[in-house]
Amino acid sequence: MTGQDQAPPGAATVPQGGAGPSGDTDGHFPQAASLRSPAERNRTFLGILVNTGLANITTSYLWFALTFWAYLQTRNVIATGVIGGAYMLLIALSSISFGTFVDRYRKLSVMRYAAGFTLVMFVLAGVMFLVTPAARLLDLGQPWFWIFTLIILIGAVVENMRNIALSTTVTILIEPDRRANANGLVGMVQGLMFIITSVLSGLSIGLMGMGWTIVVALVLTALAFAHLLTLRMPEEVRAAATDAQGGFDLRGSVAAVLAISGLFALILFSTFNNFVGGVYMALMDPYGLELFSVELWGTYFALGATGFIVGGALIGKFGLGANPLRTMLIAVIVMGVVGAVFTLREWGWLYVLGIWLYLVLVPFVEAAEQTVIQRVVPLPRQGRVFGFAMAFESAAAPVTAFLIAPIAQFWIIPYARSEEGAAQLAPLLGEGTSRGIALVFLVAGMVIIAAALLAFLTPVYRRVSASYARAAAEEAPAADAP
Repeated sequence: MTGQDQAPPGAATVPQGGAGPSGDTDGHFPQAASLRSPAERNRTFLGILVNTGLANITTSYLWFALTFWAYLQTRNVIATGVIGGAYMLLIALSSISFGTFVDRYRKLSVMRYAAGFTLVMFVLAGVMFLVTPAARLLDLGQPWFWIFTLIILIGAVVENMRNIALSTTVTILIEPDRRANANGLVGMVQGLMFIITSVLSGLSIGLMGMGWTIVVALVLTALAFAHLLTLRMPEEVRAAATDAQGGFDLRGSVAAVLAISGLFALILFSTFNNFVGGVYMALMDPYGLELFSVELWGTYFALGATGFIVGGALIGKFGLGANPLRTMLIAVIVMGVVGAVFTLREWGWLYVLGIWLYLVLVPFVEAAEQTVIQRVVPLPRQGRVFGFAMAFESAAAPVTAFLIAPIAQFWIIPYARSEEGAAQLAPLLGEGTSRGIALVFLVAGMVIIAAALLAFLTPVYRRVSASYARAAAEEAPAADAP
């Protein structure tokens, strides 16, 4: 049996406080360091990262395409808002279970299960698209469009289980002082995902249609699944010692978060940031599709998404500094400024530049949170902490998306396009058909700025910063020991 073949059922869990594979109780793998050198473990991590990147590209490609297709066929921002909000809501409802499974089972086993499940769901979506007449499928008053959308979104959501597992493999495979850099590489891969998927999704819908787009997604998903079967991670002979129980360990997830002083507050801040970010989720594509054709919008969004790669590369090269939390808050403030001004005028170049700057900063926020968790939370609980954070943070964006899409559709956009509204908004936001969306973006950016500035003044900021500094100081002697 290889290190990643099926484990006996009893190997999945151990009682609370039980020993890990080497007899340690914190679930780390000191014997793993003697198995392979850091360079060898880094190569394994890169293989897992590339595979996860391919899977993310595939699901995002189909999700982007679904959003473009739905808006172009209906010209209704409610459809795009519901698609984006439903995606985040499904993540929120499932992430604690995902984190529990990541803690209970070996990471590659979890990744393989997720990949297989996603492949099955995309096959079902393809069959439904093939057998359902287009007129019925596109009727928002009928259930078929929403069933079709739900099948695709469930497949995409389950694939996110791999992202939780990926964060824990950073802890297993990467040296502590290089984890921020590794998280930056994750950001680079996510940026590449945005570039490829935005271009391909726009071209697919514009030139091939939704049917062939599903076919491409199926092929890529199958390739990623096949490649995943070839990967091995001998550092994890069996699952880490953990107190995780059942398939939805909410109590253990909450306990793992509350065990670290200030960690829940960090998650709360990220949740609030996502709450405001739901505005962009609901309205960014409609704004871009009003400025450009679907083919050009996909290409221009890809150009803006190169910022994701630049941000990830900067972290990969320089890290996040001595206090990742401080770096995170500074990045959030700048994101708020960008989000407030990048639609002040209906200029395509300003919108694309703003997207680029915004996405340069996103990896800093995400990598900072991951680096803090990887440093202060023991490995046996990291899956549940990452899952809880994903659930809590993801729950915020759907609320905003579901609220802002109908508000924008029925009140803000009509007001901004009316003669009176256009005259009142022109001095601040200029003229154009999308001034209502621009007004929403402006208010959202100002809210983000205020929240980040207030966070700097809280005792929680000082406590989390101190916890991270203590953990770093404790790990330094262990890393220097022979």
